[in-house]
Amino acid sequence: MEDLLVVLVVEDDPSILSIVEAALTDGGFESAIVSSGEEAVALLKGSQRECRALVTDIDLGQGKMDGWEVAKFAREIDPAFPIIYMTAASADKWAANGVPNSILLTKPFAPAQLVTAVSQLLNAGTPTT
Repeated sequence: MEDLLVVLVVEDDPSILSIVEAALTDGGFESAIVSSGEEAVALLKGSQRECRALVTDIDLGQGKMDGWEVAKFAREIDPAFPIIYMTAASADKWAANGVPNSILLTKPFAPAQLVTAVSQLLNAGTPTT
């Protein structure tokens, strides 16, 4: 069996999560699913599964961390870690809070947009800025 690239998904809305997981599976990725920022950080620290990208909702209802903080933590581990933010209401805060070389998807988005964003960042390699 070929090794699938694992994408860490942080989303607390089950309906959005099912769409994201299906899109990633259809795109040839494996998902590591968590519903809070704290769980995401624990997974990134523990590295039982090596995640290659992060797809995170910004406004997480569970825990104290939001998607901005999870992304910043991921970038502390790897400055080139691919980050895709998902949001319905916080797009206007991306310039101030988002990490460089990230992609923002505004909900609702087409599943293909997510797969394209993940693929684009993974294929980009080391950022130039």
